[in-house]
Amino acid sequence: MLKLFAKFAGALLLLGLLAAPAAADLASDRAAVDAAKAAGVVGEQGDGYLGLVTGAADAAVTAAVKNINAGRAQVYAETAAKTGTNAQAAGEATALQLIAKLPAGQYYKQAGGGWTRK
Repeated sequence: MLKLFAKFAGALLLLGLLAAPAAADLASDRAAVDAAKAAGVVGEQGDGYLGLVTGAADAAVTAAVKNINAGRAQVYAETAAKTGTNAQAAGEATALQLIAKLPAGQYYKQAGGGWTRK
């Protein structure tokens, strides 16, 4: 199973994982999310999506998280279709790599757990 996750995660990262409708919007969303991650407002979840650590954020950060998560969902679905698995498995596989790459001080949440500072 871990081999399968590694295969999906590698493929997703190569596909540019955080695909979004427009490049300019994507850059703006990434900047907002990166700042929110550094501030401890946004974190990576075990399902491969971003989440709000504090439960709430300003409108710009909330919209950026929503947009990035929508892009991730699309990539997970496309990867699942190409590999014969499901989007949930693709997301979980990617989460393992995203969480492993988080810098110290940022937050992550494993499936079924609470937020943890790395």
